[in-house]
Amino acid sequence: MLSRVLLWWMLTEVVLFGALGRFGLGWSWGATVGLVLGGMLAVRVLMMAITWFMAWRWASPAPALPAGRSVGMVLREVWVFVVAYLAIQPLQRWWMGPDRLRPCSLPVLLVHGYACNRGIWWWMRRQLEADGQVVATLSLEPPWGDIDDFAAQLHERIDAVCAATGAPRVLLVAHSMGGLVSRACMARYGATRVAGLITIATPHGGTAIAPLGLGRCARQMRRGSPWLQAQAPLGVTVPFVSIRTPQDNFVMPQDTQRHPDALDEPLPGVGHMAALFDPGALALVRRHLARFAA
Repeated sequence: MLSRVLLWWMLTEVVLFGALGRFGLGWSWGATVGLVLGGMLAVRVLMMAITWFMAWRWASPAPALPAGRSVGMVLREVWVFVVAYLAIQPLQRWWMGPDRLRPCSLPVLLVHGYACNRGIWWWMRRQLEADGQVVATLSLEPPWGDIDDFAAQLHERIDAVCAATGAPRVLLVAHSMGGLVSRACMARYGATRVAGLITIATPHGGTAIAPLGLGRCARQMRRGSPWLQAQAPLGVTVPFVSIRTPQDNFVMPQDTQRHPDALDEPLPGVGHMAALFDPGALALVRRHLARFAA
C-alpha cells in the first residue's frame, strides 16, 4: 500500500509543478522538467530540515561532532531519504523481489519502521545475505495503522518464516517503530519463537516529532502516550540490543532509544534513515547476530 501512496504522491507533484512551470509561468518543457525535479527535491529537503531543527531543539546531551562530520551526517541523511522515498520504497517489488527463504536453523527477520515498507532494508538485506544469512522481510499494512495490529502481522510472519525454513526461532532486527512492534508482538504472543532482538533507532520512550505524524501508530509513539505507558512495565526476556543514534533526527530526545533491558550500543554521527545504509550499523548488527546465534 505504501508503494502506491508514494507513487500517487509523486504523480501529484509532477502534475502540480508541471502545471506551474508550463502554464502558470509559461516556461519551456525543459525548464518545466527542471522545476518538477527541483520542486520534488526541495519538498524532501524541507522535510529533512524540519526534522533536524526539531532534533536540535529536543536534543539529548551527547558529545559534540566535528563540523565536517555533522555536515556529512546531514547530507547523507537527506540523500538516503530522497532515494528511499523517490525510488526504493515506491518500487520495492522491483528492488527487493520475494524473500529467498531456504532451510536453516536461525533466520533473520527484518521489521521496518514508521511510514516505510520492506524496501527500506534493500542495502542491509543484501549485505546480510552475502554473509550467508537467510533473511526474511515483511511490509506492515496499512502504513498508518495500529502498532498492536502490526504486532499481529509480525506474529503471523514469524510463524510463516519458521514453517518455510524449518527453524524453531528467528532473530529480529527492527528499525525505528519496528522495535516497538517487535516488543508488542513478544508481549502479546510470547517470545518462544524469538532468539534475540536488535533495534536500530527505536523510540522506546516515544519521540517529540510524533505529533507531526499521521495515523494511530504516530499517536501511540507520542511521549507519555497511554500505549507507551502500558508497554513500559512489560520487559523484554530475550537477548536485546538497542543500537542508538545519539544525533537522531526523528527520535528526540535521542536518549528515548535507551531501554532498561537492552544492551546500549551508541552509533554517533549517523541519521535516522541513514543508519540502515551505514557500515557501522551493519557491523554492530553482524556482531550481535553472531553472538545470539552462538
